[in-house]
Amino acid sequence: MKKISSPSILQEFLNSHGMKAKKHSSQNFLIDGNIIRKIVAAAGVEKGDIVLEVGPGPGALTQEMLAIGATVIAVEKDAALAAALLRLQTDDGRLQVIEQDFLEFPLDTYFSGLLKDGQKIKVVANLPYHITTPIISYLLPMQQHIESMTLMVQKEVAMRFVASKGTKDYSSFTLFIQHYGKVKYCFTVEPTCFYPRPTIQSAVVHFTLEERAPIENEESLFTLIRTSFRKRRKMMRSSLKELYPAEKVENALTAIGVNPLARPEELSRDDFVKLHSHFLSS
Repeated sequence: MKKISSPSILQEFLNSHGMKAKKHSSQNFLIDGNIIRKIVAAAGVEKGDIVLEVGPGPGALTQEMLAIGATVIAVEKDAALAAALLRLQTDDGRLQVIEQDFLEFPLDTYFSGLLKDGQKIKVVANLPYHITTPIISYLLPMQQHIESMTLMVQKEVAMRFVASKGTKDYSSFTLFIQHYGKVKYCFTVEPTCFYPRPTIQSAVVHFTLEERAPIENEESLFTLIRTSFRKRRKMMRSSLKELYPAEKVENALTAIGVNPLARPEELSRDDFVKLHSHFLSS
């Protein structure tokens, strides 16, 4: 079968199915075979792997991963694209197409029935840019089922994912990601690699998820972090005033070995965990 990543083959596919890319759904289809191979390589997809693909579209990544010998679970909201993906089915049935809004798909229940004896999956996706954050937020807490995620996102979003403390891109979402594992910036993808061509650069990032020791009242930790970063330019004693008195914040920072006049962007994920633990115990 011809590679759907070829611009002419993609156009032929769209025309034959009476389709057009839907701007409101952030449908920008990959048309660069080299980029597709680099994404699959960055994901470390191998024969026998189980891969969850979010929003596969015409199936360029799907086709590449099936050719390697992986099993692909493709979740596609667009009914016409979901139906068309079945043309890629292998002789041994390694493609499963699920027509559903990914954010409404009961992943935890699905994984529990699919995976056996500690088996984990890999997630590979060219994400719809308008719902990147909700999708990643949905996937990250499932580290008991997910080994890694290799995702195409907007470049400016990718920079926030990998930001170091003290930099302008460091954010509460950076810390949310670091709470569940490690993230690596793989490479930049230019607008010319897509059809239709977007106006922004994209990037591929690779997340390695880790099962960490449980944290008491984890949601309150996230509340602490989010509240701090709402006023990131202010000192912690001011940015947290809706939660704790300034003196209590300063004392807590001192107790964990952090400058009592520190700003949110100066604290690491571990610092926030220690701060949260101190507040719980005091």
